[in-house]
Amino acid sequence: MNVQWYPGHMTKAKRQMQEDIKLIDIIIELVDARVPLSSRNPDIDDLGKNKSRLILLNKADLADERQNEAWKHYFQNRGFYVVQVDSRKGTGMKQIQNTIQEACREKIERDRKRGIKNRPIRAMVAGIPNVGKSTFINTFAGRACAKTGNKPGVTKGKQWIRLNKNVELLDTPGILWPKFEDQMVGIRLAYIGSIKDELLNMEELCLGLIAYIREHYEHTLTDRYGVEEKGEDIEVLAAIARERGCLKKGEELDYEKTARLIFDDFRTGKLGRITLEWAPKEGHLDEDHQ
Repeated sequence: MNVQWYPGHMTKAKRQMQEDIKLIDIIIELVDARVPLSSRNPDIDDLGKNKSRLILLNKADLADERQNEAWKHYFQNRGFYVVQVDSRKGTGMKQIQNTIQEACREKIERDRKRGIKNRPIRAMVAGIPNVGKSTFINTFAGRACAKTGNKPGVTKGKQWIRLNKNVELLDTPGILWPKFEDQMVGIRLAYIGSIKDELLNMEELCLGLIAYIREHYEHTLTDRYGVEEKGEDIEVLAAIARERGCLKKGEELDYEKTARLIFDDFRTGKLGRITLEWAPKEGHLDEDHQ
């Protein structure tokens, strides 16, 4: 399956980001803890070369705990500050304020030496669509100050948000990059909902997810749907369709409806904590990871 998605407004958003980067001290980049590399926009590293960097492993509650730790070490070893968060429930939020101060300590010290006191740290919140930026900002700020939606591309313009006397946030629209070099990146993003479902063949996509879960998280499908994980992936999909009564007229199995049900269960954590991309072992950084 060839997955690409690059709406026109994203080119504009990237240009805007290049302008805005001059105004800020630190980039807070949200990634999805289930696909930490695939949900990173490589352009952000390019744009933010000389800025302090904080990566938030968002939706950490939906991801495999051991992998969350492995990814945290992976990014820390590359000079990033890292916090695991669940933006919806607010888990991990208390650590962020202190981490921002620590990441910007040199800048605060420079300001102090120049006699500048109490200038708030300006942070840019960045990330690809549907990774949870607006929900994070709302939870972090404690009030609904950024639009949220579970559809990619809800945030269109930029807005400054004063959090407290120490930090101001600049929200930015989510930007993808024009072309996925590795097709698996596009597929993983499709799995988590960062690419609109309407653009995808959900049945074909679901077979890939079933194959991955069977290989890495054995018994998960049995535990959730009461089906045997035997035979081809399509047979497992058919068994789930029968078990859940996903039928068209004339008792024909409705594979698309079943696929949407499985994706809904995966994306909301009902299948358990699943990470789709495992942290590369140190020394094997360029290998394709799982």
